Amino acid sequence: MLYCTQARLTILREPPSPSPDPQALALNALGWVLDDADRAARFLALTGLTPDDLRVSLNESATLGAVLDFLCAHEPDLLGAADALGVAPRDLAAVRERLSS
Repeated sequence: MLYCTQARLTILREPPSPSPDPQALALNALGWVLDDADRAARFLALTGLTPDDLRVSLNESATLGAVLDFLCAHEPDLLGAADALGVAPRDLAAVRERLSS
């Protein structure tokens, strides 16, 4: 017998999404922030980073966390970044928590 007629199958309505890589998501979010000159200037002003400081510290959790803090502090930016990156806003907030722990 090739098929078992008594077996139960589970059908997922939505495939589970893999947990995004925190660093990659934060770097993509930074790219979104820097894509707009006014938003980039606001980010640098609020974080106190210079463009050189930013370049040097791209792999540091504190810098990546600052990007996500910046987005989470301003809902229109959070929603815009999430939409552009194809993630839920809560995913960006969760990554922020993961980077800061």
